[in-house]
This record gives sequence, structure tokens and C-alpha cells, in this order.
Amino acid sequence: MPTHRALPSSPSATRRRALLQLAAGAVVLTGGVAGCGFKLRQAPTFAFKTVRFASAASTPVAYELRKALLTNGLQVVSGAAPADVVLTVVADQRERIAVGQTAAGQVRELQLRTRFTFRLRTAMDKELIEDTELLLERDLSFNETVVLSKAAEEELLYRDMVSDAVQQVVRRMAAVKSL
Repeated sequence: MPTHRALPSSPSATRRRALLQLAAGAVVLTGGVAGCGFKLRQAPTFAFKTVRFASAASTPVAYELRKALLTNGLQVVSGAAPADVVLTVVADQRERIAVGQTAAGQVRELQLRTRFTFRLRTAMDKELIEDTELLLERDLSFNETVVLSKAAEEELLYRDMVSDAVQQVVRRMAAVKSL
């Protein structure tokens, strides 16, 4: 009875087999991810077309929020112009708190906070989003020998918190499905 011996495979055949296995694994993985309902975040859609800011529209978060709403296709009106919804900025505060000190009483760690409170109503005063407070925090180590670089880092962290707050507000506004 003849016995069959496996022929030694060439390096290119081994590479080809490995690539085919990798491709098959990618197809299975892609099918699994699609089957679980995963999809990339898309641009928000809103149930309204025009927004009017009421009070405190010159704060850092409100300024960036105005730009984000314009970018997402909403019309932002000012003054007493008619609008579908009214976004009221109740509070926009920055806080800087020392949370860590050395034995000598020198500040070693700071906590930076951005507190943004808003509400959304229709022009007929129907509440769509009740007073909502967003509190974002970042920790910052502090060293008095590099004060200028820490000041720049602090400003960068505040800008990052503003961006996060704006994204959260836009997502909450997009969650409103009817007026």
C-alpha cells in the first residue's frame, strides 16, 4: 500500500495560506461586528431648523456651541427673531481647585472643572430638555518651576472640556425627536 507523504511547502505557499486565513478571519470579524448593530456615529439630525440663544450667549461653551450648530446645518438666530426652539444658557463656569499639596503647603495638583447648565424649549415655551448641568473635570499636576507650560496645558484642558460639553449638548439636542 502506498503511503502519501506531505510535500514540503514553499515559503510563498505558506505566506499565501496565512493571508487566506487572515482574510477569512477578517470576513468573520466584519460579519460579527455588523451583526451586533455596530455602526459609526453619523451627523446628528434635528427635529427643528432654527435655534435662538437666550442669555449668556457669549460664554466659551455657548460660543463653540453656536459654531457647532451652524456646522450641523441649523440656523442660529439672534434677538427676538422667531425660532423653532430657544436654547437658554443658565450657567457656564470655569473652576480651578487645588486638590493636592506638599508638606510645605505648595500646590502639587489642581482640578479643573467646567460647569455648563442649559435648557431647551420651544417658541411656545414647551420644555424639551429641562435644566441640565454638565460637569467636566480634568486633573492637572502642578510644578511652580514650569508655570508657563502648565498655564498652556491648563488652557488646552479647558478647550478640551469645552469641546466635550458642546458634543454632549449637540447629542442631547439631536435626541429630541418632536416639538
